[in-house]
Amino acid sequence: MSVLFALLISFDVANARGPGLPNVMVLATGGTIAGSGASSTTVVGYTAATVGIETLLNAVPELKTVANVKGEQVFQIASENMNNDYWLKLAKRVNTLLAQDDVDGIVITHGTDTIEETSYFLDLVVKSKKPVVVVGAMRPSTAISADGPINLFNAVILAGSDEAVGKGVLVALNDQINAARDVTKNNTSTADTFRTPELGFLGYMQGNKPYFYRQSTRRHTADSEFDVSSLDVLPQVDIVYGYANMNRVAIDAFVAAGAKGIVHAGVGDGSLARPAVEPALDEARKKGVVIVRSSRVGNGIVARNGEAKDDEHDFVVSDTLNPQKARILLMLALTKTTDTKEIQRMFFTY
Repeated sequence: MSVLFALLISFDVANARGPGLPNVMVLATGGTIAGSGASSTTVVGYTAATVGIETLLNAVPELKTVANVKGEQVFQIASENMNNDYWLKLAKRVNTLLAQDDVDGIVITHGTDTIEETSYFLDLVVKSKKPVVVVGAMRPSTAISADGPINLFNAVILAGSDEAVGKGVLVALNDQINAARDVTKNNTSTADTFRTPELGFLGYMQGNKPYFYRQSTRRHTADSEFDVSSLDVLPQVDIVYGYANMNRVAIDAFVAAGAKGIVHAGVGDGSLARPAVEPALDEARKKGVVIVRSSRVGNGIVARNGEAKDDEHDFVVSDTLNPQKARILLMLALTKTTDTKEIQRMFFTY
């Protein structure tokens, strides 16, 4: 990076934030962005979560031109190993930091496999309008053309910007900005994997500056009713996947294992197979398990009283949330109520 280019970056960000650079905290959780491979051409079969936060930050010395950056290793895992305990720990740490006057924004480095779930969980429980940006990489840090450094650089700029304030938790990779609620991993391996298929990106990173073109209309972060500050566990909620020739075995097993909620990832508009599945869900509901109808399709609204008589069954529909995000909202809803009408309100709100 030339001295002139670095000065231009510093000037742009300083103007956006007023005198001085923003203070951005980078919380590291592992993932491919912190991964390493056997050689510079290893882009599959690498080992995730091997590189620590200081190494990540030192690999992008340009960060000091756009923000006062500090790093913290919260945990170090591949994101397929993400669980509720990690989420609670991360959320509490984020809220503690955002309450400090000397923190303007937070970047979270994360594995891409569950980045959409962690970001949506945080979108529902973060208690601040300050920017929170979740970032990852599709290639390990040791690879030719590793995407982690530029993704991290952009994420720090975004987290320190005025433009990102009040936008909810953001997912930023590949020069694209997505809303946590809507983004999903769209491809197993390409760098442009993160998409909001029908609703579209919120904006782009270009020339070391964020450009927003839309924003989410759903409640989030500081306006959310959910609070995990005193929670040590989350209710058990499981997902049952719909398919041709489906049976009730998984539903019965989850109920027997103590599920408080089940998300049914149905075919089409959340359709329920009869006679195998619908009776099993009815029986689960009568035992107190809250049932949410979602869809495996990945786009569109699951219509209430559309492919099932939800009022009669006392089911909830997921609106446009995919199954994995419907699970997160249902878990948090169950920390407040078991009233399905109230839970349905939450699904139409968040």
